[in-house]
Amino acid sequence: MAQYPELKTSLKQRIGVIIIAVVLIGSTIALYMGIVLNYNNSTNNTAANTEKQERWEELYAAYQAETDVKAKEFSDIYFDQFVAHKGRVKSFNAAAITSVTTIDLKVGDGAEITEGFTDYSAYYIGWISDETIFDSSFNDPSNPTSLKFPLPGGNMIEGWNQGLIGMKIGGVREISIPAELAYGDQERGSIPANSPLKFVVMLIPLVEEIEWPDEMLDLYYELYGNQ
Repeated sequence: MAQYPELKTSLKQRIGVIIIAVVLIGSTIALYMGIVLNYNNSTNNTAANTEKQERWEELYAAYQAETDVKAKEFSDIYFDQFVAHKGRVKSFNAAAITSVTTIDLKVGDGAEITEGFTDYSAYYIGWISDETIFDSSFNDPSNPTSLKFPLPGGNMIEGWNQGLIGMKIGGVREISIPAELAYGDQERGSIPANSPLKFVVMLIPLVEEIEWPDEMLDLYYELYGNQ
């Protein structure tokens, strides 16, 4: 019977094989540990974010409840006065709105609005030429029963700012605004591009907004950044 030669490896070769095996085992363990750690970190982060989200929703609900109470307080005072002007919402000829024009529906007896003056709050109805109300202070534009929290002055479109000049707090004014002094060629929600706008605005003394608690603000930035 034929004899096959005995295969032998040198000591150096055996050491090399052992080193390779150790390296492979170590790499496998490191990879496994990395996967486990990443999974644990991901799980922990998800759990932490869930807790933060739940806390944020709890704080926001409390904030909204407080806001609603204050909104009702002022709605009880001003709703009947303002809802009487809802009939002003009618279709209009968009091409005819080429500059800011105003009609005083009620003259106020408070401070007069001058350029840059923002110490007021406002209830408003805004609509486009086909009579669509794109925004308002009503809880339900179609069948209003109350007013939302009044809008604070400042940070408005240019046509609004111009349209209020000379108006007094306590008054009600209808303002017509050409597209270039509203949103121009930008579409905004239900407002098509290049749309002139009309508003009915009632000014009341400044109602201080309810500020977010520090914890609520911090959680917002942690969860949503600067959105």
